[in-house]
Amino acid sequence: MLAAERRDHLLGLLAREGKIVAKDVAAELGISEDSVRRDLRDLAAEGLCQRVYGGALPVSPAVVDYAARQAVAPHGKQKVAAVAAGLVRPGGALILDGGTTALAVARALPRDLACTVITHSPTIAAALLDHPRAELFLLGGRVFKHSAVACGAAAVEAAQNVSADLCLLGVTGVHPEAGLTTGDAEEAAMKRALAARAADTYVLASSEKIGTASRFRVLPWEDVSALITDADPHAPIVRQLAALGVEVLAAS
Repeated sequence: MLAAERRDHLLGLLAREGKIVAKDVAAELGISEDSVRRDLRDLAAEGLCQRVYGGALPVSPAVVDYAARQAVAPHGKQKVAAVAAGLVRPGGALILDGGTTALAVARALPRDLACTVITHSPTIAAALLDHPRAELFLLGGRVFKHSAVACGAAAVEAAQNVSADLCLLGVTGVHPEAGLTTGDAEEAAMKRALAARAADTYVLASSEKIGTASRFRVLPWEDVSALITDADPHAPIVRQLAALGVEVLAAS
């Protein structure tokens, strides 16, 4: 089989099965695992898959820049945001992550809601300036422009000095095997720092992120109270998540 044919085969397998297991492909095609791994490296370099141990998974579409992500699945994000906003109680303290889904949550919060919002995202803070009863605490640090959030040592240290009832956390990938992932190591560390300061953490994930993966693990499933998604609750990948004990809140 020619290299171009192997490439098409791998992409087709990824689309049908939602993953590639290198040893299985090698046995099926009668080639070495090294050849499959080289093909996967090439596909990953083009942004067509996310390599993981033993193979590859679909790459998250949420790795494009912040402006472009605002046009990705806006209706799904609004559905997720509506459910998430309903979890915020009057008088409560909320840690709100950055990113486009979190921005949709900020916009979904009732304008007259009395609450405290802690965020490391200047865009989130700006979106809540016209909420007169919301106290805003903005955590500072090096700005990671991809997600318009503060990250790095200073931001993590600031996060360690706050606490909240609830953390609403965004990720770029949600997968039963790869877990909760994002594309930047410092951003992943910041998300862990934020989640550690809340009594409950809910993950925000519109349907295009379900079944995909990015490079860096954020949290283990046991540290998450629930996943909020507009993905079909009967989809095989969502059923796999539920089988792991993950509570899934449907955003319809």
